[in-house]
Amino acid sequence: MIERKTLDERQQMTDLERLRHSCAHVMATAICRLWPDVQLAAGPPVENGFYYDMDLAHRITPEDFPRIEEEMKRVVKDNDPFERVTISRDEALALAKAGRLGAVAGREVTSIFKLDLLDSIPADEEISIFKNGDFWDLCAGPHVGRTGNCKAFKLMSIASSYYKGDKDRASLQRLYGTCFKNSTELQDHLTRLEEAKKRDHRRLGKELGLFHIDEAVGQGLILWKPKGALVRRALQEFITEQLDKQGYSQVYTPHIGKLELYRTSGHFPYYQESQYPPIAERDVLERLADENATCGELLNGLASGAFEGYLLKPMNCPHHIKIYASDPHSYRDLPVRLAEFGTVYRWEQSGELGGMTRVRGFTQDDAHLFCTPDQVAAEVAGCLDLVKKVLGTLGMNDYRVRLSLRDPESDKYVGDAENWDKAEAALRAAVQTLGVEYTEELGEAAFYGPKIDFVVKDVIGREWQLGTVQVDYNLPVRFDLTYVGADNQTHRPVMIHRAPFGSLERFTGLLIEHFEGKFPVWLAPEQVRVIPISEKTLEAAEAAAAQLADAGIRVAVDRTNDKIGAKIRLARLDRVPYMIVLGAREVEDGTVSIRHRDNEDLTTQPLADFIATLREEIRSRSL
Repeated sequence: MIERKTLDERQQMTDLERLRHSCAHVMATAICRLWPDVQLAAGPPVENGFYYDMDLAHRITPEDFPRIEEEMKRVVKDNDPFERVTISRDEALALAKAGRLGAVAGREVTSIFKLDLLDSIPADEEISIFKNGDFWDLCAGPHVGRTGNCKAFKLMSIASSYYKGDKDRASLQRLYGTCFKNSTELQDHLTRLEEAKKRDHRRLGKELGLFHIDEAVGQGLILWKPKGALVRRALQEFITEQLDKQGYSQVYTPHIGKLELYRTSGHFPYYQESQYPPIAERDVLERLADENATCGELLNGLASGAFEGYLLKPMNCPHHIKIYASDPHSYRDLPVRLAEFGTVYRWEQSGELGGMTRVRGFTQDDAHLFCTPDQVAAEVAGCLDLVKKVLGTLGMNDYRVRLSLRDPESDKYVGDAENWDKAEAALRAAVQTLGVEYTEELGEAAFYGPKIDFVVKDVIGREWQLGTVQVDYNLPVRFDLTYVGADNQTHRPVMIHRAPFGSLERFTGLLIEHFEGKFPVWLAPEQVRVIPISEKTLEAAEAAAAQLADAGIRVAVDRTNDKIGAKIRLARLDRVPYMIVLGAREVEDGTVSIRHRDNEDLTTQPLADFIATLREEIRSRSL
């Protein structure tokens, strides 16, 4: 059974999704043969695979996977056709009560989840079942021709789930699998997964001492440890250098703001479900406490505007708007470019959190540009150049561009259609100058304006949405922003939002995985480790480290009593780009032996020469 989708969505299912949906039925057939008492719920295709939810007394574990896969192979060998049969509602109810839906022939236990699903299907919608051999399930399709098409599969994991995602309903087991067109594609996928495990930023972040998440602080809230903070600082210095070249002004804004500010911008209540609850002023809390008001009454009062409150900021833009509005502006002043490393807060569901890539507090390399309509094209081009500069410097040149537009049929967007048309036209013209593949996607725009997103492919082929540029004609209207034009009349500026990194947390998590913790030297938290061969050369090692530090290089000395081989192995495990090995001969000759983390060969040269070479590598941000 596939989760509820519209007819259009079903028709648009790709060939691979059809295959995976069909393989989900193959897996369900095997489960039903092995455990006839199972109650099947939903079994849709998902990104990279499929799953089935089930109520089963037997607790499935990975040790069961070979047995299930063997039964699946028998189902594939049967090569039964997937047959679609249209039935009446009464016939469907009768089959569910007889236990023939989500089951193999011979079971007589009522299919409880199928009965529930039938209740949710509109009266005028056609009902169909799909059969493959002795397995029948209530299903809208589509499928491939036969079970024999589903040869290249693999069971991946088992997890818990709630029926229809509702924690007040039945707790189920969710068995995940994947399927590809052939064994070669399946093996390539499994190899990528193994590579992804090796590169997992959560594991590497812990091993390399980059960041920490502590339950006492809160889920999704990142504690940047000293080494991680050095990576972050290097990224901020890099982007700040680019901003200075482009004439940005850096600002700082508070972490909270009045609810009325976000009501005006539309972020509240538009993003209410993904925001931290509003905070009431102390005198309001004291008054409500005297009145024995409930928490619900407090939140309702804050949401309705009955009393004043504050909000942890979900976006930086309203604060930057108020900075712009604090001074009068002439057309000669524009564009005004305001930039901030601003921390924002979103209430992500706990099940959606993951290391640094899905968090509740994150810092954006945010900027907002206020310009005249005539300046929009040039300013958008400058923003796109900045994103390209960031990605090019980090060697992330494999990307596509997504133009996210409003859906004219949706009511979630603010502002008039004419301004949307102008904003979308401006971005479409800009993206066409990039000379890269781009797609237009309806319904993916921000509520206040269309945007250009850069979707970057990392070294193992995964895609990440990173830099974004948005054109906004609506917030200047909502905040009544103005400037005085050459005609001495007031005009409305256009606002551009842009963030090349997106968020420092997510971007750093991506970089950890992209480089497998082996940061280029300009980003590495420890750029050089000085390794004395024995205690006799420790003093010389300390002196060399001091010279490196004076040259602005991040350096440490290995002061342990370990053997030289162990010291080198530890430096490589710590992903330090360069090691300086100092023995008696080097001290006597006034040289140092240089070892790179990826190269066993040693070179010997004067320390001053190495410092000069290394400083140039850092300055040029070489990869």
